[in-house]
Amino acid sequence: MEGPMINYFIAGPFEVMTYLVADPISKEAAIIDPAGRLSDMKRLVEERELLVRYIILTHCHVDHLLALKEYKEVLRAPVAMHESDIQLLKEGYDSLFGDITQFESIGVDLPLKDGDILSLGNMEMKVLHTPGHTPGSICILIDRNLFTGDTLFVGAVGRTDLKGGSFDTLLKSIGERLLPLPDDTVIWPGHDYGDTPTSTLAREKRENPYITDFLL
Repeated sequence: MEGPMINYFIAGPFEVMTYLVADPISKEAAIIDPAGRLSDMKRLVEERELLVRYIILTHCHVDHLLALKEYKEVLRAPVAMHESDIQLLKEGYDSLFGDITQFESIGVDLPLKDGDILSLGNMEMKVLHTPGHTPGSICILIDRNLFTGDTLFVGAVGRTDLKGGSFDTLLKSIGERLLPLPDDTVIWPGHDYGDTPTSTLAREKRENPYITDFLL
């Protein structure tokens, strides 16, 4: 079976990697972390005649959902996020963006939990609950492609000093949920913080100090 079409744009002031993932056969697609670049994304969706089925948030930090309202209005797709981060967003948290009041009441149509499967045509997107960066952080697994949000970066991991974060929990999530995956799994992180935009699990096992020093 042909693998997914994957494109990304670097979006917003914190340079979030906003992804477009599509099944090349059915032309059904998902947006992951709508931080900005809506006009570019809309043009790509229209050029490829895609149907956006989902807008997925890897976690509730504002930099990853900065353009969510506009994306939802234009693409008219349901929003999915883990149920724990729905609660964290409602409670509020300190943000580098300052006041997050306008985001606390965002409409999430699909509360997610670990093991949920979202379909794009014949392709399956599996939800892996990986708390630590936030209580409801998730990774999305599609074949051998893993969209890690701020759980795992190229050569680093997400920060854990904000509300709901826990370094020990983050390491446990990576060790128990991500490291057992095949070594050739491609890592698509939430930010381009490394020496390359993407990586593989094998490379992270060899070179990521948070894995080599704390887990292996």
